[in-house]
Amino acid sequence: MKSYAAVIWVGATWSLGLVACSPAEKSVQVKDVGKTTTTAPVSSVPGQGETEGATTVKVVAAERYALTGEIVSVDLAKKVLVVFHDEIKGYMPAITMEFLVSSGDAAGAKPGQKIRAEMIPSKDGDFRLEKIWPNDTATTSAVAAGAMQLRQDTFTRGKNAYREVGEAIPDFALFDQEGRVVQSGRFRGKMVLMNFIFTRCPVVTMCPASTTKMIAAQKMAAEAEAKEIEFVSITLEPAYDTPGVLKEYAVARGIDTENFSLLTGPEAAVRDLLTQFGVIAELKGDLLQHTLTTLLIGPDGKIVHRADGSAWEPKEFVARMRK
Repeated sequence: MKSYAAVIWVGATWSLGLVACSPAEKSVQVKDVGKTTTTAPVSSVPGQGETEGATTVKVVAAERYALTGEIVSVDLAKKVLVVFHDEIKGYMPAITMEFLVSSGDAAGAKPGQKIRAEMIPSKDGDFRLEKIWPNDTATTSAVAAGAMQLRQDTFTRGKNAYREVGEAIPDFALFDQEGRVVQSGRFRGKMVLMNFIFTRCPVVTMCPASTTKMIAAQKMAAEAEAKEIEFVSITLEPAYDTPGVLKEYAVARGIDTENFSLLTGPEAAVRDLLTQFGVIAELKGDLLQHTLTTLLIGPDGKIVHRADGSAWEPKEFVARMRK
C-alpha cells in the first residue's frame, strides 16, 4: 500500500489554492463570549510614501458568534431565515430575529429545524448566518455514533485500513445536501458510483472535471436503463462544505439529486473515510493537496472497481454497472 500511495501522490496530486483559507484568515476563539474574529486581507490603493502601482494590505476583522436555535420561518425569495436563537453570552439575549443566508442554506431550511451556525453582524445592522448545520438530537447523535464507529474501525484495522477492490466499504453516517442523515447501509442492494471533491476546487481538470464526469455517468446510466444506481460525492473539505454549500453547488451545476447525494460531516469521519479509500488530502498552508479517486461499489457493499486520477471514462463505469 505504501508504494501504491506514493505512485498516486506523484501522478495525481495538484496544489490547489484556497483563496478563502489563507493564514491571515484563520480563526481565533474568544472564549468568554463565544466570539470568533476572522481577519481577511483587503487590497487598497497606494498611500502617501508608497510606490505607485503597489498594493497595500489592510486587515479587516469580521466578528463571528457561535449560535444555536430553531428556524421559525423561511423566505426563499429574499434568502432570509427567521430564527429563535439561544442566548449568546456577553453579546445578545435569546431572541427571534431575521438572518440573511445563502441560497443553498435557504433552500434546505425548514421551519422547526434546529440548527447551529456562525452569526456575522454587519455595519449596516444586518445579521448573516454561515456554516449552518443540523442540530437536533436524533441527527447529531446518529452522525456522531457513525463517526465513533468509523474511528474505531480505522484504528483497529491499523496499517490494513486501506480497502482493496473486493473488500466491503466501511459503515459511515454523514449529512447530505439537504441536511439529512445518510448511512452507508442505505446503499445496500444498489450499485454506487462514488468520488471525492470539494466545492472550492479551482482547477478545472480536478474536482470540476470529476463532477462533470459523474453527471455524465448518471445520464448514461439512465439512458441505458440501469436500475438501482446511486451516485455519491464526499467532500474533502467538510469544514467549509456544509449541507447548504453542497446544495448550492448541486443547483449551480444542474445535478439531479434524485439519486445523487453530496455528503459532508465531522472532519474526523471524513479523514477516516479518506484513509480507508486510499485518498490523500492534506492542507499545507494555503493549499489543499489531494488525489482523485472514483469507486464503483456493488450491491453487496464491496468495491468492484476503482480509478485513480482524472483519466477515467463514464462509459467504462456504466458498462460495469450493467453486468
